[in-house]
Amino acid sequence: MTDEPGSRMIDDLLDDIYHGQERISQAEIQRRAVAAELPAELLTRISALPQGEYAMDEAADLLGGSAA
Repeated sequence: MTDEPGSRMIDDLLDDIYHGQERISQAEIQRRAVAAELPAELLTRISALPQGEYAMDEAADLLGGSAA
């Protein structure tokens, strides 16, 4: 069960931050999500990611987006 507005926001965030980047840290994803003023529910998902670096498809899979 995916929530479409949330999935779209995740996809938009990932499209923006992965532009020209292969891997991004959890901390950077979280920082950019806060700056983008994503809803609290989405920030909670991002905060729950284990520390480390993620490729775009990995982050999308873990966060419930569809970007790949």
